[in-house]
Amino acid sequence: MTVAQRRGRRIMMSPDERDAFLAAQRTCRVATVSADGTPHVSPLWFLWDGTSLWLYSLSRSRRWSDLRADARVAVVVDAGEDYGELRGVELSGRVEFVGESPRTGEPCPELDAPERQFAEKNFGLPTMVYDGRHAWARLTPDKITSWDFRKLADL
Repeated sequence: MTVAQRRGRRIMMSPDERDAFLAAQRTCRVATVSADGTPHVSPLWFLWDGTSLWLYSLSRSRRWSDLRADARVAVVVDAGEDYGELRGVELSGRVEFVGESPRTGEPCPELDAPERQFAEKNFGLPTMVYDGRHAWARLTPDKITSWDFRKLADL
């Protein structure tokens, strides 16, 4: 094991630290690839439920078109300004589309909890407001990588 690998493991977030970090953050960066191979990265609000990252995207966006054509995605959630306070999580895998597109509020029990939590977190509302322009994609990641440079002070 190299020094870099040991350091990487020592600054990795624990599952509880990761869950708390993702619950507190609002914005992620979603990376997709277009059919012609062009990469695309865009910011988006999200919800982490402890297992999956829920993405509420404009259904007429390049991001949504890319995901419909190729469900592979990488997402980064990060925070910090100075080097010693940088922390973040990278999640990757394939998204699944949940509910109608665009979302109009048709009954979908699978979306009950995510929509309630998303509305509370991002809008301070008890229920979701539908604009007929957004739709849901769920990423249950195949791979999660995390880092917390604040732990470097302890090394």
